[in-house]
Amino acid sequence: MLKFVRKQIIGGGWILSDPKFLTDRMLGKLTTWLRILGYDVLYVGDLNVEGDEDVYLLKHHKNRILLTKDRQLHKMCMNENRSSILIKSNDVSKQLLELKNLINFKPVMSRCSVCNSLLRKPNKEEIRDFMERENIQEDLAKRYELWYCEKCKKLYWMGGHWKNMLKFLSKLKS
Repeated sequence: MLKFVRKQIIGGGWILSDPKFLTDRMLGKLTTWLRILGYDVLYVGDLNVEGDEDVYLLKHHKNRILLTKDRQLHKMCMNENRSSILIKSNDVSKQLLELKNLINFKPVMSRCSVCNSLLRKPNKEEIRDFMERENIQEDLAKRYELWYCEKCKKLYWMGGHWKNMLKFLSKLKS
């Protein structure tokens, strides 16, 4: 069951409290950006779906809002009373804007953008292993606060890419 809370906006309205999403194969970039923003997003391409993906998306993970570009799938969801949002744009910035009343445009280091796992602080061995594997000479731990994905064995930090993401998101907000 989806949980709504009252949001103080002009004209009133309702928003979801901590929305969780399920995305179809056509929304891979949107999936990544929603994870960067801290949202729990399952991407059908990451799941081991046997059979028809549309049927799977329609019938499973009903505690999540399905984001799809497939008009027919969206219509089936509406007929089944399943939460779904039809994403119309092909451009990820416009896709994010289609969700502007539902999401916060502030990135947080909480989820892996690749696999959706929760991030945690790494230990020294994990940092060393990552830096050796990626052939990084600079000691990232001295310059940045680090986060780690246990599943992907990936490190995250707020470097130049983080600044670029903030610029991209600030343009969307204005």
